[in-house]
Amino acid sequence: MVNYISILDFGSQYTQLIARRIREMDVYAEIIPFNKLPDLDDENLKGVILSGSPFSVTAENALHPDLKSIVNKKPVLGICYGAQYLTNYFGGVVASSDKREYGPATLQLVNDSPLLSGIDPDSQIWMSHADSIVTPAPSFEVVANTSTIPVAAFQGKPGEFTHPVMGVQFHPEVTHSVEGKKILRNFVLEMCQCNQEWSPKSFIEKTVDELKTKIGDDKVIIGLSGGVDSTVAATLLQQAIGSNLYAIFINNGLLRKNEFEEVIESYQSMNLNLIPVDASLDFLSELDGVSDPEKKRKIIGRVFIEVFEREAKKLENVKYLAQGTIYPDVIESLSVVGPSVTIKSHHNVGGLPDLLDLEIVEPLRMLFKDEVRRVGTSLGIKKELIGRHPFPGPGLSIRILGPISQERVELLQLADKIYIDHLKSSGQYDKVWQAGAILLPVKSVGVMGDERTYEFTIALRAVVSEDGMTAKWAELPYDLLADISNDIINKVKGINRVVYDISTKPPATIEWE
Repeated sequence: MVNYISILDFGSQYTQLIARRIREMDVYAEIIPFNKLPDLDDENLKGVILSGSPFSVTAENALHPDLKSIVNKKPVLGICYGAQYLTNYFGGVVASSDKREYGPATLQLVNDSPLLSGIDPDSQIWMSHADSIVTPAPSFEVVANTSTIPVAAFQGKPGEFTHPVMGVQFHPEVTHSVEGKKILRNFVLEMCQCNQEWSPKSFIEKTVDELKTKIGDDKVIIGLSGGVDSTVAATLLQQAIGSNLYAIFINNGLLRKNEFEEVIESYQSMNLNLIPVDASLDFLSELDGVSDPEKKRKIIGRVFIEVFEREAKKLENVKYLAQGTIYPDVIESLSVVGPSVTIKSHHNVGGLPDLLDLEIVEPLRMLFKDEVRRVGTSLGIKKELIGRHPFPGPGLSIRILGPISQERVELLQLADKIYIDHLKSSGQYDKVWQAGAILLPVKSVGVMGDERTYEFTIALRAVVSEDGMTAKWAELPYDLLADISNDIINKVKGINRVVYDISTKPPATIEWE
């Protein structure tokens, strides 16, 4: 087992970001609910971080971890709510306010601290809090403040604790805290003495060994989507159990144009025992005329299970069902307070384990999306598979606003292909997190040649993001957008208008439905 840091989750929107920042140092970090403490006697556990929270430490519903069992066992760093809770627990004063302090501030160093070693005297930090620490606890000393708050960072006084105890009122994990990564490095690498052992290579070796031990000579089935997660999960399993893996790839009729054939071709050299299933008629017949997005999702989920079950029962003596579950999914299902992002209702394999009486195996359950890509690259998976944009489980059904029909699917597939092909040929595809075309249920008047047209509108969406939790619209070059618009209108009969979505997430979502 490698060294690791445990992060107690109090429900902050930034908790996952703390873990990501630590893993960027090649140190493993786990997120656990605030009321389920890690094994503090584990020698590989090197430190504990208390996350931020939407709650107030002065409220009746404040979250109360058992600090007594953590402090003096491992180094502790409290961030925002975590720092306020440390202060409150040890007898300091935290004051509530109706006003939040949100945005940039300048850190002013007032005492030497190993946590802030090497930090510039006027470093920019990012605040996001309503409560403030007014008076530090007697066992703490202030090491930094700002022009508006008296306690921006503190540490345990010499001789008060057997292990370091630190707190920061700001969020070092966000990019707006300019030297936040350095502060976290000081805690993780210097104060906790973590070894930098977490890498794609070490993950692959450990995971393949564990899969071999767990599965043995049993058989496993996995549903492939052509996406990064299922592809990497299948490749890890193939390395562990070889021909005992069976991969089912279902065409629901809502993939991108030619995607079914292209993905099959990409998988040909990967020895995955691929079972391609063209079930497009099963899905499209059930979806015909359906407009409500939630109904679309439920129909697709139900039909997927029916088709997958039909194909799986053709195989004998299968014991396991593999899923491409990744770490954000695990966190969402474990968090007591509930994170900001919830699992979507169209999770493809929902209900399958019980229906098929299979055990679950999830090779990627401890990885973030960017880590999945790094592991995939280390496994030698082709760039066109590893670099694929995220694609919604319900496919193009939720990019067709209004009723589904075969004609509308084909219309969107044509427009979407033109869009994606232009992004790739211009070099923009790898610069954006996700892109796609949306068919709007809106017709407008146009003129083509000397004739009046009354046709549909296509909206183009492209965003930049780290993990999809927040996203900014991509600033594609105007001349590229002009070329895409011209090509779609000239080549797709039924489209006479193209618009570009410049909404950020939040408040908008990446998908329109």
